[in-house]
Amino acid sequence: MVLTKKNNFIKGYLQIEIEGFYIERFFNACTKQGIELWGTKRKNNTSIITNIKIDDFRGIRNIARKTQCSMKIKRKKGIPFIIRKYKNRKVFIFLFFILILSIFTLSNFVWNIEIEGNNIISSEEILEELNKNGIKQGELKYKINIQKVIEKMRLNDERISWIGIKIDGTNAKVNIVEAVAKPDILDENEYCDIVASKDGIITKINVTNGTELVKEGDVVERGRKLIGGWMEGKYTGVRYMHASGNIEAKVWYIREKTESFIQQEKVKTNEVENKYALTLNKKTINFYKTISKFKKYDTMETKNKIKILNNFYLPIEFKKITNYEYRYEQKQYTVEQLQEKIIQELEEQMKNDIENKQIVNRNIIAEPTEKELKVKLIYEVIEKIGVEQKLVSWKEKEDWKKEV
Repeated sequence: MVLTKKNNFIKGYLQIEIEGFYIERFFNACTKQGIELWGTKRKNNTSIITNIKIDDFRGIRNIARKTQCSMKIKRKKGIPFIIRKYKNRKVFIFLFFILILSIFTLSNFVWNIEIEGNNIISSEEILEELNKNGIKQGELKYKINIQKVIEKMRLNDERISWIGIKIDGTNAKVNIVEAVAKPDILDENEYCDIVASKDGIITKINVTNGTELVKEGDVVERGRKLIGGWMEGKYTGVRYMHASGNIEAKVWYIREKTESFIQQEKVKTNEVENKYALTLNKKTINFYKTISKFKKYDTMETKNKIKILNNFYLPIEFKKITNYEYRYEQKQYTVEQLQEKIIQELEEQMKNDIENKQIVNRNIIAEPTEKELKVKLIYEVIEKIGVEQKLVSWKEKEDWKKEV
């Protein structure tokens, strides 16, 4: 699509308006004769605006006449018309061809790198590895061995499951599929116990393999054996095995925070200032003398790479720096206001801890003093706490007897 647009601009094309009551017949006739129309827009019920190649002009005119439609040229676009317009201006033509030559030269390099699909691995890490392996801004495209880069990056980083690299125009698009972390599960043929991953009160135990070492209602600490990786028979003696089963327990998640009733809070003023800079390849030109006239401010930067077409980037980057002034104001909280604020902060901190777990109870304990407020947030949940632990000793029977 990009190449088609580029070719049409080089060869020149016309924007025309077709008007009549038989627009559908006009379209059908164009399709039959293999005439390409693009960028078509309906102006009203009886007229459309579309683009055609210069070579198709006569054919379109004949079709319009046969389908009782009128045709009008709206615009002439492309290099042939630009040259014709300025053919008597030698300096302009010279500069124009210098520009074309520059664009052609720049098209042999990579000037922009897009990275997609990464969540765990940062874009900075990926960019650094790409640079090490030869994909960087300003690199000649013919020097880049894409397959070699893919192989090296997959070999050097286990977090990458798949990587795709496509160079289109002056843009290198990198798609990453990250590897899913494998849980630490022992081989089924390896002897192991099931132990508690955290403190709690057992609410459910279902043993598939092994010896049950706890019962419902037992209080267990982290690391306590819950299912032993052996079974003892009257005639067979002790047999070691890969313990398995489902153990659920009541677990508590507790977080607390203390804050003062009087706090200094950041408040934005309505004062904003903009600064601008231009980066040519790796050299930056700042269009400002001082970083900011404000004493206290937050900064937001927006960067825009200059491009001619969708994937034809130039080594020019426009940067806008926006500074937002702020000041600190003293705020006095009531007990209720501060409690609500702290609870929101604690809830955000505990979000991942209690996600996808059965919540049994939620308690809030607030302890105000003259100057500050201490809030404790307690979640009581039911969750699976059994994890595998490899048997490291053949004396498990004796340990089991001691625990029981």
